Formats: sequence, C-alpha cells, structure tokens
Amino acid sequence: MTLICVLIWTLLCCCFTESRGQITVTQPGAVSSAVGGSVSINCKTSHRVDDGEDQFWYQHRDGERPKLLTSYGNRKVSGIPDRFTSSGSNTDFTLTISGVQAEDAAVYYWTQLSSCPTEMLNISKSLEPQSTDITSEFVYTQPN
Repeated sequence: MTLICVLIWTLLCCCFTESRGQITVTQPGAVSSAVGGSVSINCKTSHRVDDGEDQFWYQHRDGERPKLLTSYGNRKVSGIPDRFTSSGSNTDFTLTISGVQAEDAAVYYWTQLSSCPTEMLNISKSLEPQSTDITSEFVYTQPN
C-alpha cells in the first residue's frame, strides 16, 4: 500500500507541477591547489536556476555519509568551517575552499531539487590526493 501511495504521489507531482526538462551542467575537467591554498569548484547550468529554488552543495568523504555544506542557494549550514563559501546565481555556481586542508579530500556535489521530488540534479567534482602524500597537493577531477 505504501509503495502505491509513493508511486501515485510521484505521478501527481510530475503531472501537476511545472516541467523544467533536463538541465545540463558543465565544469572544467581539473583544477588544483596546494594545501593551504584556495580552490574554486565551478558549475554552469544550461538553463537559469531561480534563486528561490532549492540548491545545495554536499561534501562526500570516502566511507562516510554526504555532508550538507550549503542550503537554499548560498546559505552555509551551521558547523561548516568558514573556509567553505558558495556563490552564484542564474547559471553559474561556485564552491570555494580557502585554506585547503587534508580533510577536505572528498567528492563535492552541487544539486538542485526541482518542484517534483524525483527530479534531482547531481553534479560532482572530486578532490583526491595527487600522490600518497595527503598533505602535498590535491587534484579535482570529475568522477565517471
């Protein structure tokens, strides 16, 4: 019974809400920063994303649950270090990490939740050590 209710709710949401279609996001293949440096993770959407829409940046460390960094645009979540800042509007969104630390090694996701709960864009950049020396340099690459 619960599954049927969920399916009906999903159909109603998709049928009676504004259809936005698929949004394509582009971003550079790789950028790097030494520990203590600053790096920006950029994404550009093919369509305008309204400021009032739900937009989030997540950090996902290997073996851990994703951690919410920002919510509803550029509002930082309580407890997140000040070195993480987000900015952007319309079609351009950026997460900046100032003073990169070893513990910042993670996959970073920008997501936008449309009016239908089943439509979620999941765009990511990963931050991985360039070598076995985790305190040296990090390279951001887009996961496959």
